[in-house]
Amino acid sequence: MAKKRIYKVVFTNQGKVFEIYARQVTSGELYGFVEIAGLLFGEKTTLVVDPSEEQLKLEFNGVNRTYIPFHSVIRIDEVEKEGPGKVVQLAGAEKGTGPFPPLPVTPGKGTERG
Repeated sequence: MAKKRIYKVVFTNQGKVFEIYARQVTSGELYGFVEIAGLLFGEKTTLVVDPSEEQLKLEFNGVNRTYIPFHSVIRIDEVEKEGPGKVVQLAGAEKGTGPFPPLPVTPGKGTERG
């Protein structure tokens, strides 16, 4: 019997880092996007509820496939077994800054009007 593959996908979205598990990851039909299908979430057999994973379940409720822009993907790993999904706030994101520093502004450059 063929072994079912499991992928861990880590990406950024709106100032947060998402870590999700899926059965299928491809370059997809939409240019510039990674297609992720068969999202996996932990079973509800334990008494401990992870709020981060619950947030993921709500975020992706009813989603069959999701498309992530290439530039948002941090890492894709093929793993032996699925783990808990996570959502982590990026440092500085609450101040409106993202993972990349803003472009430098040089006084007097590009502000002249002719």
